[in-house]
Amino acid sequence: MTELGDRCASPDAGTVTTKVPARLDRLPWSRWHWMIVVGLGTVWILDGLEVTVVGNIAGRLSEDGSGLAVTDAQVTGVAAALYVAGACAGALVFGRLTDLFGRKKLFLVTLGVYLAATALTAVSFSAWWFFVFRFLTGFGIGGEYAAINSAIDELIPSRYRGRVDLIINGSFWLGAVAGALLSVVALDTGVFPAWLGWRLTFALGVVLGLVILLVRRHVPESPRWMFVHGKEREAEELVTEVERQVEREKGVRLPEPGEAITVTRHRAVGFGLIARTVFRTYPRRAVLGLSLFIGQAFLYNAITFGFGAILIRFFGVSSGGTGYFFAVVAFGNFLGPLLLGRFFDTVGRRPMIAGTYVLSGLLLFGTAWLFGTGRLTALTMTACWCAVLFFASAGASSAYLTVSEIFPMETRAMAIAFFYAVGTAAGGISGPLVFAGLTSSGVRSDTVLAFCVGAALMVAAGVVAVFFAVAAEGRSLEEVAAPLSARTDSA
Repeated sequence: MTELGDRCASPDAGTVTTKVPARLDRLPWSRWHWMIVVGLGTVWILDGLEVTVVGNIAGRLSEDGSGLAVTDAQVTGVAAALYVAGACAGALVFGRLTDLFGRKKLFLVTLGVYLAATALTAVSFSAWWFFVFRFLTGFGIGGEYAAINSAIDELIPSRYRGRVDLIINGSFWLGAVAGALLSVVALDTGVFPAWLGWRLTFALGVVLGLVILLVRRHVPESPRWMFVHGKEREAEELVTEVERQVEREKGVRLPEPGEAITVTRHRAVGFGLIARTVFRTYPRRAVLGLSLFIGQAFLYNAITFGFGAILIRFFGVSSGGTGYFFAVVAFGNFLGPLLLGRFFDTVGRRPMIAGTYVLSGLLLFGTAWLFGTGRLTALTMTACWCAVLFFASAGASSAYLTVSEIFPMETRAMAIAFFYAVGTAAGGISGPLVFAGLTSSGVRSDTVLAFCVGAALMVAAGVVAVFFAVAAEGRSLEEVAAPLSARTDSA
């Protein structure tokens, strides 16, 4: 087992030589890794539940007796836009703080913001109160993306990084399933009064979040962040303790780690250097990240903005029954990352990213044609959506994986935040403007056009991935993009 002595003394007091990255990457899968997955990943279930519940209970909130003087359009328009705006702002603010102050501090703070805002949403007594705390809920969730994705990739061994990242991000859809089914109960006035059911759904999110917070307290700081920020001794001690735990669990001695890395200690990286690194040093990777995030944002909005309206208007599904259809589609979304995730580590990033994007786009083109010619029923339409989103969900999750591993460690959280904010803004601002009118017009050809726009952007992003995707499978993060502080730049 590697001990503290592996940290080589440097003749330059401003540098440190360490094998921490190699030691983390050579660990076998263990209970310690499961603790990280549970502690960091389960919040996406809350995010999925949160977004789905609000969309499904919009009609109930606007009814007399709900306790809020809001219209359906305000819930699906103003509140949704504020949630998106909060997520974009939170990603940028907390992304910067995550790079400055560490992963652990921020993934605890962001969950705390989410819990407080959700609890206050549950006791909303007026429209403005509801809108303000929808914004703050999004603010916390947006910060989660930067803090958690950077921590996941820096703690998970390189040979498992792809599948774990995809499955964790895909768990959003488990929350969507729960939210869709929960909304069916919440909307049943025979079970709960109109003013109470929707409040209890938010309260449940708080309870689940508190449980996650208790687990997350035991997730450590990223040793990779620590040794770059002058905490190399703490990083070495943490990794040594993890190695001891793993050796006791597996009953074997760990193999010797690979090569050491020498970095210059630093405290902060300015916005100017971050921007130059992302757009000047790695311009092809920047184009890749933007393409992946914008493509998946538009595809999802092409489908989800008109989901309920399409089922009701064209297939005669009752408004109370759309939740069941959405639960089926959401489960198909989760199966994509779950079943395809391992191929991102074995077949490779480039073919899988490009393949999932292009295939989902082509399937949506096919769905648009079948819908336009009147060949689908509510069930077969749902089956088509499941097929499209099975591949699209794996592709969308790989967008987060991609931007979290192709830029240097000092810029990682901010890069995730930037690309997430751009993609979310495209989906949450441009998406409604483009798709809401098309899918609610009642004209079949308008809905076909919405599908084709989303499909075209998804295929285009897949083509970009063919040329620009990085073969990061099985490689350490430092090999994929050398830290800015590395003494020898191997990027």
